[in-house]
Amino acid sequence: MTHERPAHRWIRWPNDPDRPRFGYGADYNPEQWPREVWEEDLRLMEEAGVTIVSLGIFSWARIQTGPDTWDFSWLDELMDRLHESGIAVDLATATTSPPPWLVTAHPEVLPVSHSGRTVWPGSRQHWRPTSPVFREHALRLTRALAERYGRHPALAAWHVSNELGCHNLYDYSDDAAAAFRAWLRRRYGDLDTLNEAWGTAFWSQHYTDWNQILPPRAAAFIPNPTQDLDFTRFSNDALLEHLRAERDLLRRITPEIPVTTNFMVNHHTRDLDYVRWAHEVDFVANDHYVRLDETGRDELSFSANLTSGLARGRPWFLMEHSTSAVNWKPVNLAKREGQLHRDSLLHLAHGADAVCFFQWRQSRAGAEKYHSAMVPHAGPDSRVFRDVVELGRLLREDLAEVAGSERLPARAAVVFDYQSWRAVERPSLPSEEIDYHREALEWYQTFLDLGIRADIVPVDGGWDEYDLVVAPLLHMVPGHLADRVNRYADRGGHLVTTYFSGTVDADDHVYLGGHPGAFRDLLGIRVEEFSPLPEGVAVPLDTGGSGDLWTEEATVTGRDVQTLARYGDGPLRGRPALTLRRIPGGGTASYTTTRLSARARRGFLLRITDEAGVGSELPEPLRGCVELAVRTAEGAEYWFLSNRTDEGVVLADLPGTPLTGTAGAHLPPDGVAVLRVERP
Repeated sequence: MTHERPAHRWIRWPNDPDRPRFGYGADYNPEQWPREVWEEDLRLMEEAGVTIVSLGIFSWARIQTGPDTWDFSWLDELMDRLHESGIAVDLATATTSPPPWLVTAHPEVLPVSHSGRTVWPGSRQHWRPTSPVFREHALRLTRALAERYGRHPALAAWHVSNELGCHNLYDYSDDAAAAFRAWLRRRYGDLDTLNEAWGTAFWSQHYTDWNQILPPRAAAFIPNPTQDLDFTRFSNDALLEHLRAERDLLRRITPEIPVTTNFMVNHHTRDLDYVRWAHEVDFVANDHYVRLDETGRDELSFSANLTSGLARGRPWFLMEHSTSAVNWKPVNLAKREGQLHRDSLLHLAHGADAVCFFQWRQSRAGAEKYHSAMVPHAGPDSRVFRDVVELGRLLREDLAEVAGSERLPARAAVVFDYQSWRAVERPSLPSEEIDYHREALEWYQTFLDLGIRADIVPVDGGWDEYDLVVAPLLHMVPGHLADRVNRYADRGGHLVTTYFSGTVDADDHVYLGGHPGAFRDLLGIRVEEFSPLPEGVAVPLDTGGSGDLWTEEATVTGRDVQTLARYGDGPLRGRPALTLRRIPGGGTASYTTTRLSARARRGFLLRITDEAGVGSELPEPLRGCVELAVRTAEGAEYWFLSNRTDEGVVLADLPGTPLTGTAGAHLPPDGVAVLRVERP
């Protein structure tokens, strides 16, 4: 996988297309409302400063009312009216949820669950990614939309489907089984290679004919791990193939219009490989919903940072987030005052050049009627709408010059690997308590606590350029990645990795000879056996702080290896918990054999950042209290300063000219300030 930048074509703004500007708007679902409401919508959009809406996302049943009957009249009217109002359209292909007439005529497009049950209509995304029947009908609709609206002056971008794989990533139907076998033939070529990769000598699973292979449907016990992993990869690729099919058709008919789809980069979407998806769209778009808990603010920053990493630092589109409460949690809390602006500006800080919400007007009926919107049930005379109007003014006036700028790379990075995330959270591992995303987020939070900027970079990205790289739980390490990690340290880079890293290859086969396998020589340590800890058990470290979740009985085997911390109690008392090996080229390679507490991780990272010469750009009093993210354009940097605390912070001793607020301003809880800093 190359770590070159994916292609990038931005929104085609209908008026003055070369002028950078921020997109601002929402999913717009006018088909839910009578025409008299449309007039009020357009008036309120103008008041709010809306510049773009995503249109037609769930409108297949309204556009195509039968196999050969179409109704474009309402969409024609809205496209024209939006254009007259100066609002661009991100037009969806509307293929995300098939209409009742289609699934009634062709029930074979419906997915089949792991246990063999049909997934029936009545919700959304009730279609098989591998169904040739569904593909035929979806492409017919896509073609009809492209031919009708491809030259419409309001059209700014194509929006393929919606949140692909949110509910239909895994399908275990016969269509999926046939497509899975074809995928495996391409991957392995012959059955001998597949049998070796899957380790089918275990439990008498040896295959002698391709037709014997099935998706990993409900089984008596633990399924074959590599078969299960390959089905995850295949399922990702099946959806990616659908994206390509719609995209390629759109590009043939409307080559000048950029094409995207909305990713779901967050704390729980694990099995979609957005590193690869980013190369298939003209610009990256993401949907993100903040967690209203103690990690929510930092998790939002982490996800926005990772989205920027997928976009390789170039502008991206926040397609959906919420103005206030969502509707799909056990308890759905409203955002407090200031959080609507904070969440939007944090995404902006990490490179978003379009900030949009789900949705424009809060629904009266349906499954998401209690999900917040730009125009709430209370109407425009509400705090939410007043906040929406003020955010539109900020983007249009105070922050206009920031549009088009790119992320300024930090000197430190956290490497994020979707393959390892999948691999460490599967059955039959030493511990089911491993949480890949949490581990990566906690290292990122420690950088934030130290006031040090760090980028989140995909494992195939250009992390070689950073002075310091933390690669937590880098568990699945193909040979080429192991070589790359070794070269990074040999050239003077400072590497940190953690427990359960370097353990298996791309086929999920364990590297023999002792752990951490692929990194054993680089780190200069050897582990014979893993020793995970029960939930709630922690072991003290002799340098302060503790470790939990996992321990390893490590032995130092290499030269120039220092033990930075040892276990202070328990059966591993005196054994290395943290090690550092000095590499002849000036780099270092560090390893932690446990999940470090916040205190231990902070002390360790302070030492490693000092080794790497990486420090904070913030004045001492602001470190940890304020997050700094920086965008850059010719002649200027834009410093986004976000308050991470629940108390006010005074911004003092900072360079630059305020674009929001005033010099030495008091930054309230959830507040974000932006400074313009001249570059020499």
